[in-house]
Amino acid sequence: MSDPVVRTRSGDVRGILSAGIQRFYGVPYAAAPVGIRRWQVPHPPQRWDGVRAAQFPGANAPQIIRAFPGLDVTPLVGNGWQRGDDFLTANICTPDVAARGLPVMVFIHGGAFVGGSSDAAVHAGVEFARSGVVYVAINYRLGIEGFLPIPGVPTNLGLRDQLAALHWVQDNIAAFGGDASNVTVAGESAGAMSIADLMASPLVEGLFQRAIVQSGHGSMVRPVEVAMRVVEAAAAHLHVSADAEGFQRCSIEQCAYAVDAVSRPEVRMDLRDAQGRDAAYGLSRFLPVFGDDVLPEPPLAALRSGAAAKIDLLIGTNREEMNIYLVPTGVRQNIDAASASAMLGALAPRAPEILSAYGLQQAPRPGDALTTALTDLVFRLPARQFAAAHQGRTHLYEFGWRSPACGGELGACHALELPFVFKSLDTCRGPQGIAGMDPPQDIAQRAHKVWVDAVRHGDYPWPEYDAQTQQCLALETGEAARDAMMPAAAWI
Repeated sequence: MSDPVVRTRSGDVRGILSAGIQRFYGVPYAAAPVGIRRWQVPHPPQRWDGVRAAQFPGANAPQIIRAFPGLDVTPLVGNGWQRGDDFLTANICTPDVAARGLPVMVFIHGGAFVGGSSDAAVHAGVEFARSGVVYVAINYRLGIEGFLPIPGVPTNLGLRDQLAALHWVQDNIAAFGGDASNVTVAGESAGAMSIADLMASPLVEGLFQRAIVQSGHGSMVRPVEVAMRVVEAAAAHLHVSADAEGFQRCSIEQCAYAVDAVSRPEVRMDLRDAQGRDAAYGLSRFLPVFGDDVLPEPPLAALRSGAAAKIDLLIGTNREEMNIYLVPTGVRQNIDAASASAMLGALAPRAPEILSAYGLQQAPRPGDALTTALTDLVFRLPARQFAAAHQGRTHLYEFGWRSPACGGELGACHALELPFVFKSLDTCRGPQGIAGMDPPQDIAQRAHKVWVDAVRHGDYPWPEYDAQTQQCLALETGEAARDAMMPAAAWI
């Protein structure tokens, strides 16, 4: 068989046939966000003549990636900034472009709203195509261009890019064998937070039927007045005015390095809201904002008012999310009690009571109490709050398999479910791999099937999540039980 050619609304693209799967890389869903379009809402892609080559990975959003000591995160976030103007693009994996009516899965990558790539090896999507799904992975604007409310610039440009990609899927996915009326959006970390936000947006009507939110929720959003502190810090670093005119004077490279500069832990910045809480708990300075046409109100409030009630939701977390941030850096092992209290106190109110409830005085190491508390505060509890607020069909999972990496300390950390869900364990295996040397294939088979069944027909092998039964699937065992209470729930 020859390499496949597909006609999109912007022109023809040639993909590549490999191991029975047809793949297309870097297909534009919007015009390149450069020049006058750099600070504008996404425009439709410009038409091209002839057949556009889509056989090799292309550019991604400008970004500076930091390493994790002793841990290879390249399979999770990609190879860093791959330069090029055309990065508002989609990768597509399909069983057969000649097929008709196949279910569609659109994946939004994570990376704290400042990094990541559709080309990251862990979520290449080949196994979903083997399972009969048309798989689409997208890039979107990050950092200053994507998630700062700069006066004079449209807000939430990163979310607007994602909306443009979903509109492109509606218009073009049939040419790749997909069914535009059977679309599931899935994402992890910042990608999952994005999906939770999109569910709450009035602009998303009809763009997808199901959502899979992996280690995310709708609470990592900021009011504009708080996010303006990041705008001002970035402008000060760049020596420009904190408005459109000032940032338009800066190159893409300058802005990329400014994102890295203002994100460093030593840069002090109070991003607590009126309730005294940093919505990102220090994990990112760059977040979506609410109060515009994309997110008129906080996502939880929108869900409680009935937004996304027609959308099926699969949401879940990993049992030891914060280990990936606090184990490789040595914080969990070495922090003392006073420093643990100070660290949490700078991010949320009532830190001493919260840490006491997590056994700060009794724990062998103060970092154990801090890490467990932050896992619940940052990920597990707000995911459950999002599930409870959703008035549509909802299913909850948790992933508890413990990685042996980092001397057995890494555990069921953030992002660990990805190589299991995507059946891509080989990408994360090895002495510095997140999954260790010999991750269990049977768990990958089980997790992948859960996702495929959800994407195909909205089938789930355990009861819905509701306030009475609170059923949660243990993804590593396939067994469901009542979700356990968290001490942090008493304070949040």
